[in-house]
Amino acid sequence: MRIAAGLTQKELARIAGVSQSLIARIERGTVNPRMTTLRKILEALSKVSKTNEVVEKIMTSPVISVQVDTPILHIIDIMDAKGISQVPVLDKNGKVVGMVYESTLLKILRTRKDLKKLIAIDIAEPPPPQIPKETPIPLVETLLLTYPAVLVVDRDGVKGIITKIDLVKHYVKSSSSS
Repeated sequence: MRIAAGLTQKELARIAGVSQSLIARIERGTVNPRMTTLRKILEALSKVSKTNEVVEKIMTSPVISVQVDTPILHIIDIMDAKGISQVPVLDKNGKVVGMVYESTLLKILRTRKDLKKLIAIDIAEPPPPQIPKETPIPLVETLLLTYPAVLVVDRDGVKGIITKIDLVKHYVKSSSSS
């Protein structure tokens, strides 16, 4: 998001009122910052964003999700019926603990014969990035170049999901109306 905003770590740290070393550690994934710190960083990124449109405007909500103990065959039925290509896996508290993608299912189906014993947590991949609904739309583009989806969350859990097609539709709509 910092790179998409055209900022160096030092510039972002100055605008957000945090240290450059903290920004570096967050980017390396060696520290799990507090929500208040993340909010400061997000607000700083919002200030330099070229638009005030936020991801809440383009996210798909509600999000179809499954529990850790959902059988794989049921996940396949859900994804097929709803026409979706990924589904977040939630623990009993509603926290995202992973993601099941179509590609994950393909890998499993190629190698396993007895699918009846497998549940969501057995095949879940690490969750995608999770961002607050106030994140500027252009900042999510960088994430979607690397990840198939981004989850929009708040303290109460998952509020929305953004995929590449959501961003494409937004840009097409924006260019059509200008």
